[in-house]
Amino acid sequence: MEIRVLKYFLAVAREGSITRAANTLHLTQPTLTRQLQDLEKELGQKLIKRGKYQVSLTPEGIILRKRAEEIIEMVEKTEAEFHSIKNAIAGDVYIGSGETESMKYLAEIIKEIQTTYPEIKFHLYSGNAEDVTEKLDKGLLDFGILIQPIDLSKYDHLPMPEKDIWGVVMRKDSPLAYNNVITLDDLKDLPLIASRQMSPKYSQQSGFLDWFGEEFDKLNIAATYNLIYNAAIMVKAGIGYAITLDKLANTSNESELCFRELYPKLESGLDVVWKKNQVFSPAAKLFLEKLKNQL
Repeated sequence: MEIRVLKYFLAVAREGSITRAANTLHLTQPTLTRQLQDLEKELGQKLIKRGKYQVSLTPEGIILRKRAEEIIEMVEKTEAEFHSIKNAIAGDVYIGSGETESMKYLAEIIKEIQTTYPEIKFHLYSGNAEDVTEKLDKGLLDFGILIQPIDLSKYDHLPMPEKDIWGVVMRKDSPLAYNNVITLDDLKDLPLIASRQMSPKYSQQSGFLDWFGEEFDKLNIAATYNLIYNAAIMVKAGIGYAITLDKLANTSNESELCFRELYPKLESGLDVVWKKNQVFSPAAKLFLEKLKNQL
């Protein structure tokens, strides 16, 4: 498979039309069609379903689209790294993270680096632990910020200075908004919008299983989420109460929402991680040195 042909395939998947994709690629339609047919022949799979007015991807085409996006991203990242070798004070650093206020520590380091090395660019990717570790393992990210619990056996890591506090985001007109803290009895039978950290996969290590005890399997989970923004919208709509970390949802005076800590207190630590034996670009190496000095 040629990178050029994968880019052609992605253009067709994006446009939903061979004609429109050919126009954006500055190719003739017959040329693009032939390239796609050769790709299908090479892989031995039908990748595109042709309709009267548009095309769509087959299940095999959907698989190739995901892989092709990863391949192109890796190629572009590799090219950028080699270009940066010519100038040790330039380059790109790729960081993935779950939502956390502790990003402020990295923001301070990034600001310090860019003050001295303005040609270093930082690219942030938001996602849950599975999203971030998948991209780390594939080399698409240099660093990840992971909320515990997480298996760190494959990574080198540095602990962050602070822990995040779990609590409940709710409407300010909720009866529970008058409480200073939220107990287990307060949450019984309420519709909850649960973080993925509360899933069976993570609940034992994260402390949720101990906190909820026998009530864990009886919880009324109305919805789940991995990033809080959309969950907060559901809270505003009156769908339920979101179990989340502090300082992520907008709970300012102007907001309809407020945050109350769980009691007894439940906290999660965080780590900055990177692959063991990782070969860093000059920019990423500088960032790591700053991390070690300041964290």
